[in-house]
This record gives sequence, structure tokens and C-alpha cells, in this order.
Amino acid sequence: MAKLQIAVAGAGLMGRRHIELVEANAACMLSAIVDPAPGAAEIADRAGVRLYRSLEGLFDATRPDGVILATPNALHLDNAMACIGAGVATLVEKPLAHTVEAGQRLCEAVRRAGAKMLVGHHRRYNPILARAREIVRQGTLGRIVAVQGSAMFCKPDGYFDEAPWRRQAGGGPILINLIHEIDSLRTLCGEIAGVQAFASSATRRFEVEDTAVINLRFANGALGTFLLSDTAASAKSWEQTSRENPGYVTCPDEDCYVIAGTDGSLGVPTMRLKTYARREDRSWWKPFRESVLQVERADPLRRQLDHFCAVIRGEEEPLVTAQDGLQNLRVTEAIAEAARNGGTVAAA
Repeated sequence: MAKLQIAVAGAGLMGRRHIELVEANAACMLSAIVDPAPGAAEIADRAGVRLYRSLEGLFDATRPDGVILATPNALHLDNAMACIGAGVATLVEKPLAHTVEAGQRLCEAVRRAGAKMLVGHHRRYNPILARAREIVRQGTLGRIVAVQGSAMFCKPDGYFDEAPWRRQAGGGPILINLIHEIDSLRTLCGEIAGVQAFASSATRRFEVEDTAVINLRFANGALGTFLLSDTAASAKSWEQTSRENPGYVTCPDEDCYVIAGTDGSLGVPTMRLKTYARREDRSWWKPFRESVLQVERADPLRRQLDHFCAVIRGEEEPLVTAQDGLQNLRVTEAIAEAARNGGTVAAA
């Protein structure tokens, strides 16, 4: 089987990671890089591929089998529209778009064209999250009652010095980090119907929040709470518990999610499971059966690329659709609105 030709648009930090993955994958090969920045020429030279300043230039010259969009968020709509117009399968890095309205336009274009589009919420491909979802879906925990989640970590001062826009509106953890968590929570516990939130900038005193507390109401009746902070000396985050990215310090005894049902509870990513031996033992006077579920470990970005190749070949349907990406964006924007006005905001 001939290798699929994959172009990567955007040669920044995430784009370079995608380039490495494509180069290492047996099912595909890097065909081009698209980026107008001066530094992109050196990256293309090292990769031994042509550099184009725009997707229009790429499509005028050739039609790859797929394009990975790792461009700035505000460019996702126009870039994805160009790919749809060219009839090229697309993997769009999260978020799907920079606003809900832009995401809606993109979803409509995907629907009309029957386009192959995958959104890069890569945690979906992590075997830990997949196993936790399986435990919930098969009813091991009973009916889901509540979930506690957290993404509490400390971004160093240099993170903001390198990109001062991160101190301004749109640069806080609600819009930068939380969309990952929303996709994980929807995957584990179902659709989120409504949200409440408080946000604070009392620690960093930036224009944008550094800490938020969020209440979640799921469509299935479950409730949730979520703590979010980029200034907390804490390890209760996916990055610091899942061992997904070796660049982060790992605290393997910590959980960032606890899912509680009528029959048991599961900590993620430690996969510590507590259940009652018998349904009639449901009481705080009775002991739990405790176990730690074993899961494989695999690079979710590598697995995502394998899946993208299968989508291009027509062997699989997108695991994370444009509609999924849009719903994650809706919930995130609802949380930002709730934090501004202090009320309850519908997220469906």
C-alpha cells in the first residue's frame, strides 16, 4: 500500500511535533510544510520537503492526501475551509475554531461537503481515558452521580513573558487549557447541559483569570465540580498525573478526575477502583473491594495519526468529529460567560 502524503500547516511547537510523528509513521510521509514565518524554511530544509507560504499555494501545486492544521486558532476557520474546498482530509488541532460562530460555520461546511475532518483532542486516544470510559459505559460504577475534576498547575513567569498576550483577555486557563478537560469530561460522563463558574485573578493580578471554580450539570442528571488554576502549586492535573508527556514532572499517586456512581468510584489516571461486593452492601458501614486496573501506555498523538490515516483511507469514521469540537467550544465559552456574569449558562 502506497504511503499517504501528509502536509503540515504551521511549523510552531505543535506543528513540529506533528512533523516528527508523520516522518516516523510507516503509513504516511511528509509531503510539504505550510508556514509563512521565516524560520519555517530551515524546518522544511531539514525535513527535505517543499515549503509553501499558504494553503492556496500548496493546493495550486499539489493535492496531498491529508493536511494537519497546527496554525493559530484564529486561522483555523479559513484554513479548514481551504482544505474542504480542495477536497483534502483535515486534522484540525483543537480548538476547532476561535469562536462558536466560526465553529458553526465550519461544521456546516463539513456537512455540506461530506468532508473528512478530525479534531485534535488527542487525549481521546490515550488508553487510560479509553479504559475509564469503558468502565463507566459497562456499568461497573452503576449510575453516575458525580465527578470531581481538577487542572491545577503552576505556569512559570517565563510562560507569560514569552507571549504577553497570555496576560490579556482570551489568554487565561479557561480558554487555553479548559477545552482539553471539557472533552475528557464529556467522554467520561456524557454531555454537559449547564454550567456555573467563579473566576479570580487575585494571585497574578493579570487582566485575565488565573483560577476558576466550575459547577457542571450533565444531561444524564450527574453533577460535577472542577478546579482550574495556572498558579497553584499542585500536581492535580492530567499533564502531571497521566505520564502522557514526559516533559512534565510526574506524580503517579495523584488523580485529576474521580468519577462516582451508585455502585463504585474510579480515580483517573491512577485507575483505583472501589466497588461494593454486593449491591445490598451499599452503605458507608460496609468495606469496598479495592483494585487498580491495569492499562497499556501509548503515545496518544501517534495513535491519533494512525487513526487519521485510517479516516483518509475510508477505513474508520472520525473519533472526534467537527461537531464534537464545536460542543467542546460551546461548553468552554459558556463557562467563560458564567464566570463573567455569575449566573447559570446553558451549554447544550
